[in-house]
Amino acid sequence: MRARFRDLGFAIGRVPTGPGNAITDVPGVRVGHTTLIEGDGPLVVGEGPVRTGVTAILPPDPVFSERVLAGSFVLNGAGEVSGLTQVVEWGLLETPVLLTSTMSVGKVSDATVKWMTRRFPGIGNEFDVIIPIVGECDDSWLNDAVGRHVRSEHVYRAIEQASSGRVAEGSVGAGTGLVTCDFKAGIGTSSRQVVVHSASDDTQRTFNLGVLVQSNFGIMHSLRISGVPVGEILAPNFSADGKRVRNAGSIICVVATDAPLLPSQITRLCKRAALGIGRVGSFAAHASGEIIIGFSTANKVPRATSGMTHQIEVLLDDACDGLYEAVVECTEEAIVNALCMADDMRGQSDHFAPALPLDDLTEILSRHHAAREK
Repeated sequence: MRARFRDLGFAIGRVPTGPGNAITDVPGVRVGHTTLIEGDGPLVVGEGPVRTGVTAILPPDPVFSERVLAGSFVLNGAGEVSGLTQVVEWGLLETPVLLTSTMSVGKVSDATVKWMTRRFPGIGNEFDVIIPIVGECDDSWLNDAVGRHVRSEHVYRAIEQASSGRVAEGSVGAGTGLVTCDFKAGIGTSSRQVVVHSASDDTQRTFNLGVLVQSNFGIMHSLRISGVPVGEILAPNFSADGKRVRNAGSIICVVATDAPLLPSQITRLCKRAALGIGRVGSFAAHASGEIIIGFSTANKVPRATSGMTHQIEVLLDDACDGLYEAVVECTEEAIVNALCMADDMRGQSDHFAPALPLDDLTEILSRHHAAREK
């Protein structure tokens, strides 16, 4: 039985989680998956085996006509988030965020265009054209990636079935064929509730912040959980038999918050998410892409308006430290949840990705916590 990290009796950081400990704790944010698992045996390009999928993260509806402020950060660019250039330039997000397999980015982008133009027929005529946000990770260790098995209907399903509340984690959606630090991983999420106090009076406000990761980076010896070198301790139990995972690399991290932030502040938030990736063991390897995109739901920028100005609320920079701490914790825990929730998986050509052994993890962490308390 797989379990989230906190269900094992442990926690990461000191900032309290949201009620679901998921990116959907940010009001209005929804997540949907389409998971594709078919076939076994030798790789036959175009036929399988298939271990892939699509994950959709939707800002509050309708994001096309009520755009949200956004930012991003690229720690290492050996990866792709199509459409990111426009986000950097405008500081706005106007489409859902889609995640998938590297070789399927074009197909997912095309399907998202079709989905959005059907819903908003003024695109490309009454309004500007769109460039969907599509991130990727390489799932070719387990999946027939070149076969590009993701189709338009899979994208539609992920978007249309997106919901608030609990988010499926591990080997689901865009995380189906992914591996982290030589263990099976995939999709993970976490959230925090950040209390910000006014510097001038006794007022305070609570903001929600959530992270969802598509995790696919690292080597076993680098894996650290709650500061404990779990990978080094576990490595002797996993023999190098020629079937060990090759480090395909990359992680896409999506940050959402209802704190009223400017694009520059969201970008600073995304930079801190990279610290959370590093805590788990990433050193941003040459062939690994560590890319973070973030958005705030607090302010909406209408596409159609009769005026020339638009007012927004902005949190002062001095009040952002709690959010910075929270996003580091959230990112670390989201990655660990992806590891804890993923089962063993055998994929193309008998390649095998073992699940992180939760009994061993519990014993290791309990022993280290006991040693610290002495």
